[in-house]
Amino acid sequence: MKAGVVAALWCYPVKSMLGERVAGVEVTDRGLAGDRRFALVDRETGKVASAKAPRLWRELLRCTASSVDGGVLVTTPDGSKWQSADAGIHKALSGFVGREVTLTDTPPPGAVLERSRPEEVLKDGVTAQVDADVVAFGSAAPPGTFFDFAPVHLMTTATLRRIAELSPRGSAEVERYRANLVIDTEDEGFVEHDWIGRTLRLGDRLTLRIVASTPRCAVPTLAHGTLPRDPDALRILAAHHRVPALPGRAAEPCAGVYAQVVAGGAVREGDEVRLRPT
Repeated sequence: MKAGVVAALWCYPVKSMLGERVAGVEVTDRGLAGDRRFALVDRETGKVASAKAPRLWRELLRCTASSVDGGVLVTTPDGSKWQSADAGIHKALSGFVGREVTLTDTPPPGAVLERSRPEEVLKDGVTAQVDADVVAFGSAAPPGTFFDFAPVHLMTTATLRRIAELSPRGSAEVERYRANLVIDTEDEGFVEHDWIGRTLRLGDRLTLRIVASTPRCAVPTLAHGTLPRDPDALRILAAHHRVPALPGRAAEPCAGVYAQVVAGGAVREGDEVRLRPT
């Protein structure tokens, strides 16, 4: 059954930085080529830097990361550019975020990050010291990766339209939700939640298994580059799409779904997306 077409592809080469839209990309069991390949590690705590803890790391969403041969190029808001191979990149990024950090493509042993409780961030603000959960990486992803859960994250235009309809601003930007694949569909509502447990075929070969809805943290509410803060990006989901991300879990605000790669392959904008029967 045709589910739609690939409307956009996004890669985020450094965790919690802005990414790049690409026309086509290879996908393996480790996700889209170059996606979440690098991250910053806090030298004091050993934890991976993530804007899920906005008091410390929200400024990362003002930096842009793009893939270059053998590494990544980071552009800071003042226009400074640093490649991952540059000797001064760790010092430069430490100065930018105000903490001693190392840019790395190798997660530390037992890698974890802090996820501030989103309802407390909404209540107390992004600069407040709020309770946080310590989260291990990628239980549905290959070892040695920086994925929160699974290696591919997708959303439909139906979900974005629904959020926009409910938003006081009348719009919803996919960049806030940091999906890899945006699927244009004529369906309405939060349709991808109903795809859990099913597989998608994209283009000639790429096959994904939808494994969970994506629980949302404080990140969509934060400023992303020139996009301003938007607390409603989370409040709308809390009010209108609070569901269990996985069977047996408590309901929480969700938008988009996570997927694992059953069969790798290339994908391009405009490729047909087919939903296979259960």
